[in-house]
Amino acid sequence: MYTRMLVPLDGSKIAENVLPYARNMAGALKVPVQLLGVIEMSHYTSGARASYLDTLMDAAIRRNQEYLQSAAKTFLVSSVECTVEGGVPQEVIIAKAAENRGTLIALATHGRSGLNRWLLGSVAEKVLRGASNAVLLVRGTEEAKTEGEKAPERVIVPLDGSQLAEAVMPIVLEVAKAIKLKVVLLRVYSAPPIMYSIGHDDFLDDLNKILAESKSEATSYLDNVANQLKSKGLADVIQIVSEGEAAENIIELARGAPNSLIVMCTHGYSGVKSWVLGSVAEKVVRHGGNPVLVIRGL
Repeated sequence: MYTRMLVPLDGSKIAENVLPYARNMAGALKVPVQLLGVIEMSHYTSGARASYLDTLMDAAIRRNQEYLQSAAKTFLVSSVECTVEGGVPQEVIIAKAAENRGTLIALATHGRSGLNRWLLGSVAEKVLRGASNAVLLVRGTEEAKTEGEKAPERVIVPLDGSQLAEAVMPIVLEVAKAIKLKVVLLRVYSAPPIMYSIGHDDFLDDLNKILAESKSEATSYLDNVANQLKSKGLADVIQIVSEGEAAENIIELARGAPNSLIVMCTHGYSGVKSWVLGSVAEKVVRHGGNPVLVIRGL
């Protein structure tokens, strides 16, 4: 499980949207927190600024440290470390997390700092694609509260039947127990795309038969996963089976339950259903509004 939480902050209100979730999860999982500020060196090494580089850098580091130390005081966990480094934000975040495989990266999307000017939306996407660590992504808005703690009520777990997709289950089990979450298992099924494009009545029976078999298989599969979770102490587990495109179904389900955390694995896929969780995860992060915990499949 996780042994540390890394929280990159760029000084913006939107970036701080991750803090209520980070405080809650770090406290529930009892893990130390490292707050990270990144100063882009290129902003201080061009033109006339170059001659004042040391002075500018010292001032930037001091301001970032003061900001991070102020944020650190809002955590209830006993260990909160503040680190400021120079470099390219996504590269620094990925490298710092890679020092410890048990690190969970927690960051908000679409935060921009007037001081450091790094766009956390694009940074978040690059971290999601490049990090080998798990990443918790929270959609940031100017209106959201950044004080206190925010605990989700349920965790939505999309599964495609593959072992890679099921790699999230130990995480789901521990997080659900620690934060006392309901667990919603989702399996999306469909017929091969070509079946939907054939308009002849002769194929309608075949399509309906394929869909019925797929639904039955998906239902049986989720029943088995739910029983395994219940045998390990999770009593509140429900299963949802739906037809259609994976990302759309995940986003629609989460929108109907706004206080939900989505947990999913990248690069898990089903040879029969043919939907790739790597691309599905990116669609859910980009177009959904719920926090998403993305686990890197091995």
